[in-house]
Amino acid sequence: MSADLDLSPPEVSEPTFFESLLRYGLLLGAIFQLVCILAIIIPTSKSHEQVETSELVVNRTSEQNKKPKAPVQQIRQKLKKESKKKR
Repeated sequence: MSADLDLSPPEVSEPTFFESLLRYGLLLGAIFQLVCILAIIIPTSKSHEQVETSELVVNRTSEQNKKPKAPVQQIRQKLKKESKKKR
């Protein structure tokens, strides 16, 4: 009965070119994904500061753009009042 069991390792054929290309392509893709995940987890301090300063610049320019709008509205209201007074 023990003679019937074949415990020798199976024969493994030599990998083809496509199989080896696929293996190394998947390995390269996995390394790329790990690098991307690490880039998200560990941000660099310089780029973070640049983003904050650019946001501040955007906020300042938007505030400057909002300030001239207020006098325009006041001018319109004054014109309306003057036109009502003339009637």
